[in-house]
Amino acid sequence: MTNLNYQSGAIDASGCVSTAWALIQRNFGMYLGAGLVALLMISCIPCANIFLLGPVMGGFAYIVLRDLRNEPVEFGMLFKGFEKFVPLMVIGLIEAIPAVIFQIIQFTMDIGRIGMNSGRSGDFYQSSGADPIAAGFAAGYIIFFIGYLIFQIIWQSVFIFAIPLVLETNIGIGEAIKLSFSAVFANIGGMIVLLILGILVGLLGMLAFCVGIFVAIPVMWAANVVAYRQVFPLLDQNFPTGPPPPTAYGSSFGQGM
Repeated sequence: MTNLNYQSGAIDASGCVSTAWALIQRNFGMYLGAGLVALLMISCIPCANIFLLGPVMGGFAYIVLRDLRNEPVEFGMLFKGFEKFVPLMVIGLIEAIPAVIFQIIQFTMDIGRIGMNSGRSGDFYQSSGADPIAAGFAAGYIIFFIGYLIFQIIWQSVFIFAIPLVLETNIGIGEAIKLSFSAVFANIGGMIVLLILGILVGLLGMLAFCVGIFVAIPVMWAANVVAYRQVFPLLDQNFPTGPPPPTAYGSSFGQGM
């Protein structure tokens, strides 16, 4: 019977990142290719991308979870998440709600700004001062965008364990989300540090001539999966492939495979 108990205070954020980097180093080409294809599928396919988010991230998590058990991994496993397409798709859709709302609001604001500019185009040469309405509009947009980013980070953090939970177990969508929510807040300190480290990894990737972001993204995704295994170590008992090395999880947490 699947044990869905989670560990509190189990996330070793630096261990998650270092373990993720070690995994990617030993299968660099595979992770780079899987990360790039996953990124293209969830960001560059209009409309369909939000339906692919859950299954694609589930497939990436499948690769990392196998790799943590020292089992063979290959690029084609990225599509393993499609075997549980519907529940993973629903979780992905729920996770994407803030982004969809933001896109709608941004589109509406863009239309409004175009309307204001066209309505005042005849006064362009009659005024050389700053437009207080346009300045207020820009300031409001900046505040709205910052608020959205903060909310989006919190929202996605709540769902961080839901996809691998559905992938590894037969629990329902609602139960997976509820369990992910509880596990995240039982490990809130480690989650905050992990988020900060993830941002730093992303910034380092951007600084590496922007090309490094294609390495940084798989590292961040893999680190989240390592954190999941630290929080839910007992689930790995469903895969009795032999004991892992002492450093399999990059910390003293989550050793009960």
